[in-house]
Amino acid sequence: MGDEQDPLLPIANVGRIMKRILPPTGKVSKEAKETMQECVTEFISFVTSDASDKCRKESRKTIYGDDICRALGAVGLDNYAEAIVRHLHKYRVAALNQHKATTSSFEDKMKNRIEVASHLIKRMKLQLNKS
Repeated sequence: MGDEQDPLLPIANVGRIMKRILPPTGKVSKEAKETMQECVTEFISFVTSDASDKCRKESRKTIYGDDICRALGAVGLDNYAEAIVRHLHKYRVAALNQHKATTSSFEDKMKNRIEVASHLIKRMKLQLNKS
């Protein structure tokens, strides 16, 4: 199995990913899942190590998606890097749209509350003036 210092991805997740590629009646042996589990863990460690080295040289503590994309290219996986760059762009656009939707929703709620509060204050002033 894997090195104690390198936690492995859950075998069930690895198996599910492998099963997606197979025909419905296809099966994956336990040995194949464990082998893939170790390979995937090693791959993630390898790419992350390269990204981490670059961050350390730049005195940064955080690895970003762009660092992973650059590391994929640096280790000779340019085709994957290009695909990940496209995915990262889509992710950022979706996150920005989600943020805008949440922010505008919050702003709308606050405007509504201010209008209600203003209306209540006006009513209170009218009642005080009548007294």
